[in-house]
Amino acid sequence: MSEVLLEIENLRMHFPMYKGALIRKEVNRVRAVDGLNFKIMKGETLGLVGESGCGKSTTGRAIIQLYRPTEGSVKLRGKDLTKLSHSELHPLRRDLQMIFQDPYSSLNPRMTVGDIIAEPIKVHQLESGEAIYRRVQELMEIVGLDPRFVRRYPHEFSGGQRQRIGIARALASKPSFIVCDEPISALDVSIQAQVINLLEDLQNEFGLTYLFIAHDLAAVRQISTRIAVMYLGKMVELTSGEELYRRPMHPYTQALISAVPIPDPEVERDRERIVLTGDVPSPLKPPSGCVFHTRCPFAFEKCKKDVPEFKEAEEGHFVACHLVDDPERRKTAPNVTSPEAAKAAVHAMDKAFGPSLPESSK
Repeated sequence: MSEVLLEIENLRMHFPMYKGALIRKEVNRVRAVDGLNFKIMKGETLGLVGESGCGKSTTGRAIIQLYRPTEGSVKLRGKDLTKLSHSELHPLRRDLQMIFQDPYSSLNPRMTVGDIIAEPIKVHQLESGEAIYRRVQELMEIVGLDPRFVRRYPHEFSGGQRQRIGIARALASKPSFIVCDEPISALDVSIQAQVINLLEDLQNEFGLTYLFIAHDLAAVRQISTRIAVMYLGKMVELTSGEELYRRPMHPYTQALISAVPIPDPEVERDRERIVLTGDVPSPLKPPSGCVFHTRCPFAFEKCKKDVPEFKEAEEGHFVACHLVDDPERRKTAPNVTSPEAAKAAVHAMDKAFGPSLPESSK
């Protein structure tokens, strides 16, 4: 996975707010995504987690150019998508697809399943005539649907089946990169496992690269090669899945992991919880300095004034936190996941949710 498929630099997605009927004047901006820098390697799954409203879905949509970014660049194999016109971008769109969160509203209720799956094939002129019908049937079989249902409508399927239709539609254009925007959050727990297994099988079979957006930390750990944590439009931590759970550096990541219920009474009783106080600040007026300092239990004066740099604190472990630059303060900050507690917690999660994939198989 040494080849870089996507490179995101200083990505910002701001939504202007206007005032006035005849003369519209911009009065403020919603800073949904505010300066992201990261790379996605070919063949990997990058998990993206964070609270609701932190900008995860907006990031995914901005990467595949459903939203045109306010600022920054998104380079696909070295080509900056943000600099291309709509006509220049069209042939590249087949390489970038999305699986949406709601498996019902994302499907046109007036189109049959066959027409929904065939649409990307027709738009990109990948097949013609009877070959389109054969390709649709093949895709339905790949995602575990009976090809005989090709003339049925979305309302005739269950939630899990509808999500499989969405996956088949995403595969239709033979993409190399897919944004999975919380694809399991609207499904039952048993169906969630089936969809995750399907995504993993498809990745191995077709060499796909995923950006997997989710709230469920256990699910993200299961499927992801690396995991990125977002807070209020900014990325605060990025590292491998195992490293993030065993040794989180950012206080926000520690709080998220401490909130995951562990189905082991002994581990749950002994581990320390971090309960964040206050509400998430508004993206209309984010705090100065570190955006997390208003809720951080370890914040000090520097956090209120200076924006922490998102940098590599250790090999492969990126974090944006002033504690990393201040070893003395870092020693006094409580470690939610000490090596012993982390090992027990990871073992308990393995028993409950199954072990995460080895690095070599991702």
